[in-house]
Order: sequence, then structure tokens, then C-alpha cells
Amino acid sequence: MALPAEFHEIAKRVNNWGRWGADDETGTLNLITDAVVRAAAAEVRTGRRIPLALPLKEDGVQAGLIPGRINPLHTMVRINQELFGPGTVACSDDSVTMGLQAGTHWDALTHVSHSGRIYNGRPADSITAHGRAEFSGIDKAAPVVSRGVLLDVARAKGLDRLPGGHAVTPEDLAEAEEFGGTTVRAGDVALVRTGQIQVYLAGDKHGYGFPSPGLSVRTPEWFHARDVAAVANDTLTFEVFPPEIENLWLPVHALHLVEMGMHQGQNWNLEELSTACAETGRYAFLLSAMPEPFVGAVGTPVAPVAVL
Repeated sequence: MALPAEFHEIAKRVNNWGRWGADDETGTLNLITDAVVRAAAAEVRTGRRIPLALPLKEDGVQAGLIPGRINPLHTMVRINQELFGPGTVACSDDSVTMGLQAGTHWDALTHVSHSGRIYNGRPADSITAHGRAEFSGIDKAAPVVSRGVLLDVARAKGLDRLPGGHAVTPEDLAEAEEFGGTTVRAGDVALVRTGQIQVYLAGDKHGYGFPSPGLSVRTPEWFHARDVAAVANDTLTFEVFPPEIENLWLPVHALHLVEMGMHQGQNWNLEELSTACAETGRYAFLLSAMPEPFVGAVGTPVAPVAVL
């Protein structure tokens, strides 16, 4: 089924192809300039560090909704082995097999395509089994250290968690921005809290994935107008699921990654951060969320940290 006209109209309004040159593979992370990082460092008041990643474990967040995206299979390959002879220092090693987007992660700009294209108009068939992502793999992402802003949509509405299927609108984002007493600026990384991660933390992996609150197809224009560098949230699907427009699957992914060139993150645990921001009345902070540079990968685990 072809993408509807409504989608293509939004795509034209948010398209960033060529904005940073025909050869660009980084997208909106170009907006994180040295000046943006210096300003972000000024947000640090106490030095309190809040981790935002879920633990990587075999009984992790994946429940089979996406085939092949397996939770980490962790294996010890060496235990206290004296590699250089009896009485020498002993070593232990381990290995892991996992979907790179199994836990808390960033999607690369190549994670989705539409109409045969990826970001900056490059052909989708430049992603191959052996060559992986020829362009805009996650290893091409610029360092993600910037000002983070928590848009606590759930708390702004007086809720612990948004109901499943709630489409987060631009009006919701503006409400959360006002609630936090801050303004989303160019180069910021926006963290959108729905509270959905609580379902997973309570042990219901299937309920966590479906139905899920998430971003509406109307929100990319809000982020585009503010020159946001990247967006992450606390859900499995990132956007509202099931979709708000019947049979239009993953439109926000396509608008962010393909049209805007904006990386997006899923499965971020924003609960402790939400509490800390509410206690201090401060919703902006220094955020470090460096992607693991797997060459040619279309996604990567990340262990983000907010510094208040």
C-alpha cells in the first residue's frame, strides 16, 4: 500500500536533504555545535548523574514482536584461565550475541527507508547483507553530548503513565515544555516521557509493547521547527502503537530518520530522571549518550547519562 498524501505533505515540510551538503551522513546531529555543548555544560549544578539505560540481560525487553531482535545471549568463554602458564595472572572473558536495538538504543538513519530512499536521497539498496549500511551507519553519527530536555508529558498531565494508544501531540509537547519551565533550543536532545517503561519494569513485556503511547505523526514538524538534534523516549515502538492512521506503519520513524536525518532512541528509562527533575524543578541537563560505533550498523546500544 502506497504511503498516503498526508505523509508526503509532512515529509516535504520537514525534509533536510542537502541542508548540510550532498555528502552529509550525520543529519541533525550537525546541530550539536561547540557552542551548544558549552551551553549544555552550564546546566550542571550538582553533578548528580542519572543513568537512563535498561540492564542488558537475557530476559530483557524484547518479547518477540520484532523477529530477530533478540535479547542478549551472554556466554562466558574463559573463566580464571592462566593464559601464560601455571601461577600466572588468570583471565576471564565473555561474549554476547544480541540485536543491536534490543535494549536502550539509538536508531541509525538507515534503520528505515521509504520509497526506495534513505536519508539525503541515497538509495535504500545501499544497505546490503555483507556491506551493511554503506552510508549513514551508526558509526557515522557525531558525538551525542548536548543539552538534554525532559518533556515529561505524563507528569504534565498529572498522570503516572499515559494510557496505551495515546498519541503524543505537538500540543502535549508544548504543555510539557511549559510544565518544565524550559524551552527546547536548537541542538537539544529531547527526551519524551510517557511512563510506559513502568509496564516493562513491572514484568509485563507484552503489555509494554502493545498497546503503547508514543509520538504522533504530527510531532516531527514540532521538532523540526525547533531544530532538535535527536529525540528519545521510554517506549518500545517510539511512536504510538497501533498507529493513529490505519495501515500507516512507522510514519514517525520514516519522517525522522529518512526525511529529517534525526536519530531517535527507544527503551530509555526516564523514571529516576522524572523524579529528580520534579524535585529540583529543573528539566534541562547535560546529556551524554554516545552511540557504540558498530561500523555499518543500523542501530546501536547506548548507556545514556543525564548530569544535573
